[in-house]
Amino acid sequence: MSDGRRFERLTRWLTILMTLAIVILAIRGWQLGLFTSLENLQALVSRLGVWGPVAFVLLQIVQVVVPMIPGGITLGAGVLLFGPWLGWVYNYIGICLGSFAIFALMRTFGKPLALRLIGEKTMTRYGGWLNDEKRFDRLFALAIFFPFAPDDALCYLAGLSNMSWRRYSLIILLGKPLSIALYSFSLTSIFNWLAMLQLELAK
Repeated sequence: MSDGRRFERLTRWLTILMTLAIVILAIRGWQLGLFTSLENLQALVSRLGVWGPVAFVLLQIVQVVVPMIPGGITLGAGVLLFGPWLGWVYNYIGICLGSFAIFALMRTFGKPLALRLIGEKTMTRYGGWLNDEKRFDRLFALAIFFPFAPDDALCYLAGLSNMSWRRYSLIILLGKPLSIALYSFSLTSIFNWLAMLQLELAK
């Protein structure tokens, strides 16, 4: 069996195991009241000490590499659990590390793995961008800089292009802070507004 096939099989089993783990944790969390009380959830993370942020960063890395969970959900979780500033830091670290992992995987396993993880439809939609390398570099930098772009999928394409590790790293490290900040602080404003609305309705 080729290395690519072994990795695809491993990825498939890891996805299944992660899905089961998420379901089990979600059920247990609901039983403990973690999803009906933000205070309970924050208290749990606080009790975990340094392992709370470590676990969250690992979750962010996984959701970037294996797009099972929408990124907006984990970004919002970071803000809720750690506040806007630390949430931004942990989101930034996890997303950058996940983006570097994608690039390394693409340089190792190539297009077959990309098709496996992001699907042929996405590859077809954006694959044409690779026909012009200079144009792709510019579009990739803009997509990373601004929020709401399919940046994870484009990271896979970047790994299939001739872009250097140095250029890719600079784009990720310099482009991600703004988009993550916009997500984080926008979500903070929304959460605060919803909390105020809930208080008003409770009167």
